[in-house]
Amino acid sequence: VRLPSYKPGKANSSRVEIRSPDSACNPYLTLALMLAAGLRGIEKGYVLPPEAEDDVWSLTDTERLAAGYDDLPHSLDAALRAMESSELVAETLGEHTFDFFLRNKWAEWADYRREVTPFELSRYLPVL
Repeated sequence: VRLPSYKPGKANSSRVEIRSPDSACNPYLTLALMLAAGLRGIEKGYVLPPEAEDDVWSLTDTERLAAGYDDLPHSLDAALRAMESSELVAETLGEHTFDFFLRNKWAEWADYRREVTPFELSRYLPVL
């Protein structure tokens, strides 16, 4: 979540940016989950992490972790494992949608894992 800097004379133009969702995501499910997560944080009094003043994107993985910035999942596999263990996601989506979504995304992951990529062809085929 990013809160762009306040600009003098534009107090009513403040905004919140959420830049982490995949551009191919379902915007309705994504918004529902972000709102549910925000509401859960308010209801349970979650403490926000300190403000990030670093240019987080210019830091190495090691520097980001040392500064306490958690990474998001780096693969569909990792994201699905996190989703499976999330009570909040299951409650928000409901059992039917939660199960259906996971079943379809695990099938997508299996299809992806079976695919030979151009990188693999260019990197490994010449040495065979």
